[in-house]
Amino acid sequence: MLRIEDVTARYGAVVAVHGVTLHVDAGELVALVGPNGAGKTTLLNTVAGLMAPARGHVYFDGRDVSGAEPARLVRAGLVLVPEHRRIFRDLSVAENLQLAGVTASARDRALRLDVAKEHFPVLARRWTTAAGFLSGGEAQQLAIARALMADPRLVLLDEPTLGLAPALVDVVFDLLADLRRRGYTLLVVEQNARRVLQLADRGYLLRTGRLAAEGPGPELAAHEDLFGTYLGDAAEAETADGA
Repeated sequence: MLRIEDVTARYGAVVAVHGVTLHVDAGELVALVGPNGAGKTTLLNTVAGLMAPARGHVYFDGRDVSGAEPARLVRAGLVLVPEHRRIFRDLSVAENLQLAGVTASARDRALRLDVAKEHFPVLARRWTTAAGFLSGGEAQQLAIARALMADPRLVLLDEPTLGLAPALVDVVFDLLADLRRRGYTLLVVEQNARRVLQLADRGYLLRTGRLAAEGPGPELAAHEDLFGTYLGDAAEAETADGA
């Protein structure tokens, strides 16, 4: 479904991603992990059309979408749940979701809102609440539900558990597992590296913008030498946070 070939991305003279190649097949959950500054968010932003690759190509459903406008990609079925959620805090839960479904017909939008209430009961209970009053976990569920209003085929998630308490981290990982069971294709950047790899079909490890390792998610999660070499303090911090 998604193929990234030899992609390099830069901010001016600074190269953030160096010649990365990876793929995501339909129905997979693929994890993208690595220390801070590894280029993970930059790579997601390049796939989502928020920046154009300096070199290389991004293919979605076999079509070259390198540098395509984000709105075009959303209509094609590729959506991003951004880091820090970026919901409209002054609008209600319902209004956030209604805006996300603006390209759908009135009938489809109503159906998708019903699905959101069914699959996100916490949002159904907070339907008329301004999003700025939601807890971190509720806000993350709203960000994900908002993305699903576009009826996507591929969902990119950037640090979905960032800043959440351990109990809420559990909620988000349960939600990722549920999305996978429901047939969504997911590419997830996540700070809780071991945990997301245990859930993932496959994983890729980035370090200083380069692909350092790849393989089945559970195998990478169990690879202690790999974590010590490439994630270092980040892996130790993750373990401490979970204690």
